[in-house]
Formats: sequence, C-alpha cells, structure tokens
Amino acid sequence: MSSSAPSFFRRVSIAFGSLRRALKDPEFARAVSALATATPVHPAVRPAAPATVPLGEAAPDSALLLLGLLQKEGRLVDFLQEEIQGYSDEEIGRGARVVHQGCRKVLRDYLSLAPVRDEPEGSRVTLAPGFDAAAIRPTGNLVGDPPFSGTLAHRGWRVTETRLPKLTSGHDPRIIAAAEVEL
Repeated sequence: MSSSAPSFFRRVSIAFGSLRRALKDPEFARAVSALATATPVHPAVRPAAPATVPLGEAAPDSALLLLGLLQKEGRLVDFLQEEIQGYSDEEIGRGARVVHQGCRKVLRDYLSLAPVRDEPEGSRVTLAPGFDAAAIRPTGNLVGDPPFSGTLAHRGWRVTETRLPKLTSGHDPRIIAAAEVEL
C-alpha cells in the first residue's frame, strides 16, 4: 500500500465519478460494496463485521437530491462531464472557481460539517487500541497492534446535520438537471 494518498480534489473527482457509475452500473456498485466491506490488511484496524449482519440498501434519493443541488448551484456535473484536455489551465481555473463557489454554497446551506480530528494537519497523533476505524483510516505500513503513531494527513469530515429539502410527490430525483430548450 502506498503511503501517498490522492489529493483532496482527486478524491472528490473519484467520489463523484464513482457515484455516477454506481448509480448507472449495478455490477460496479456491487464491486465497490465488496471492497468497502473487505477484510483489512491489519485486523486490529477494522474488525470484520459478523457474517450474520445483513447489509442494508442505501436509498439513492438523498444522494441524487444532493447531486442535483450541486449541479443547480455549482454546475458540478457539467464540469465533471466536460472534456478539459483542450482548455488552458487558466480557463479550467476560472471554471473551477465557479464550481467551487456554488458547491460550497450547497454544503453550507444543506449540511453542517465538522472535522473528524481537531488537530491541525501535519500534527503527530496516536491511535489507541479500539480507535474508530470508520472515522480514522491509517495509511502506510501497519505493523503490530495499536497504539499506532503517525502524522495526521487529513482531518477528515463528518456531517453533523442535514437540511435537505423535502421531495414532492411525482418528483423524479434521477433528473438532476432538466434539459433546457430555448424557444
């Protein structure tokens, strides 16, 4: 396992690309689900779930609603679907600024976020035995049993409150941006 994690923006791109593909491709979603529940490299990091616990299905409506809001305010889907190889870095930067402002507005309006860890990135931290493996992901070379000491590469984020709008009956959340026809 490489100790170098992808940048924040690369992780966002991976997340939204994976979300889009998972919504369209059930086999891909099944493969991602299997990876997410796979036994970790080090058993002390994330104990395997008991075999008798059935996995619940995630209702896609909230994810689709949030994706629709990110599209409406930040044109996120348009930005990610655009082939950007032919654009200059300056043009991409201008586009990214618009996307950033709109998507940030959505996060502020509809979610309350807090860091998982309060220490500044770059701080030395110790992970005690029994640490929450869902909230903290050790990377690099895991040897032995906790406690583990390392450098905080990313504080993480958790949602503390959601304020998504209610869906009206007849609303199709799969339509994240209606086609526009100029007359």
